[in-house]
Amino acid sequence: MTLNLIILALVTLGRLAELRLAKRNTARLLARGAREHAAGHYPLIVALHLLWLASLWWLAPRQPIDGFWLGLFVLIEISRIWVLTSLGPRWTTRIIVLPGAPLVRRGPYRFVNHPNYAVVVAEIAVLPLVFGLWRVALVFSALNAILLWLRIREENRALSACRLQ
Repeated sequence: MTLNLIILALVTLGRLAELRLAKRNTARLLARGAREHAAGHYPLIVALHLLWLASLWWLAPRQPIDGFWLGLFVLIEISRIWVLTSLGPRWTTRIIVLPGAPLVRRGPYRFVNHPNYAVVVAEIAVLPLVFGLWRVALVFSALNAILLWLRIREENRALSACRLQ
């Protein structure tokens, strides 16, 4: 049970730190003339992640831990760090586009257009599996797929519009 709580606390603290970083980066980007796009769906994304974490805090503390899934989750978190460091001050949780700035093409962005979303998909699916909660993984993965379909479409639209200007 103690390891379960440590894992959940680390993930929660990581998310809170990311929100702080995103808020700081967003403010800096907006001050440089960036614009936010498609903000209407952002509260749904926040709600999804909050409910996902809450469900894990509620269901996971007394579950056995699967070492395979935990190891995979650690690799996913290393990928998350790679994404964050590759985007640097341009990483945010919102769709913020700085007109005239080139797309980031370093780190995982050399290989994939949206590696951050791949990491999020993996996290939402894998962390519940660490605790054997496959139903949580399934439900939140399905909901996340719907929101990411919308988000990626809107982000691609915003990036295309800025390239045309």
